[in-house]
Amino acid sequence: MTVEHYQFSVSGMSCEHCRCRVQRALEALPGVSSVEVDLETGSADIEAAPESITPEDLVAKVEEVGYEAGEVTGP
Repeated sequence: MTVEHYQFSVSGMSCEHCRCRVQRALEALPGVSSVEVDLETGSADIEAAPESITPEDLVAKVEEVGYEAGEVTGP
């Protein structure tokens, strides 16, 4: 299984609880192997199997839990 790196900004996080909420939501997606959400920089770095997930899936999950995702960079 191939693993690719994705990165995007996350707007609307104001505390550690927000950061954890976004991180847990992304970690729950199928094919995601690693997630690092940084409150200070407002960014998310994800390693995931591109055959299991799309950038649109990542954005949709962040928006589902109440935050805004910027443009995803990655494959």
